[in-house]
Amino acid sequence: METVTPELKLLFIVNPGSGSDDTDFKTVISDFFLPLNHQIEIYELPDKCSTDQISTAIKKAGADRVIAVGGDGTLKLVAECLKGTTTPIGIIPAGSANGMAKELGIPININEALELIIRGKPKEIHAVMVNDELCIHLSDIGFNAYIIKKFDDLPQRGMWGYAKATWKALWSHHLMEVEFEIAGETIRSQAAMVVIANATMYGTGVKINPEGKLDDDVFEVILVKKYSVMEIIKIRLTNLPFNPEKIEIFATKNLQIKTKHKVHFQVDGEYMGKVNQVNARIIPAAISIIV
Repeated sequence: METVTPELKLLFIVNPGSGSDDTDFKTVISDFFLPLNHQIEIYELPDKCSTDQISTAIKKAGADRVIAVGGDGTLKLVAECLKGTTTPIGIIPAGSANGMAKELGIPININEALELIIRGKPKEIHAVMVNDELCIHLSDIGFNAYIIKKFDDLPQRGMWGYAKATWKALWSHHLMEVEFEIAGETIRSQAAMVVIANATMYGTGVKINPEGKLDDDVFEVILVKKYSVMEIIKIRLTNLPFNPEKIEIFATKNLQIKTKHKVHFQVDGEYMGKVNQVNARIIPAAISIIV
């Protein structure tokens, strides 16, 4: 006997600028729910939208579930508004990489993702506060943050644009000098990048943090001493461990990283500028995601 899904009130937060195609998400969502017995409301993000505007829209709607339609940046905005509440967040992947959607196994097909919004179950996950920014996926300093800066400067979106940004970064990025403390031990090293990892993989599919879990009480710190293409290929295609001479992983609840010079910094795919200090702390059961 088929389980009857109770009527839901759903608020869709749509980023019309996400992704690289011309999908009219407002029409697709409206058409999907036309024959169904659910209430929907669609809020399209205006240019330079603030979390205050989104919070106002969420409070006004009083929805059972709030759905982020966009990439990791859109999801981050919605998560910031719902952090510490019990309101479940849904994901319709519509960004360039959709890292968190891939992490959670959310279908890329929009109709399948919409079906999951109705029938999926909420799962509590932790997050990391990084320099007063909520990080639900991955944050880093160094090489990848520099790629994101280059990517943002390019007219192309999608994987081709990301590949071009990576190629440019490979020729112009330099190693950093970093220092941080884990379990009473001070680590000093040169590094291509340092990743603060809540999730396991980037939206490109590269699994940078094979030990990561979204619902444990720690986050991982990945120290990439040298950018090794072969090491990245190895971790993408095999289950072999990292070479500790090139990549090391640490687990912690709190972290402070210092760098000799200012370095590029990103949170959940959003470039944040240059910093010479990063502070991070775990936030257990920060948000609820529909999976």
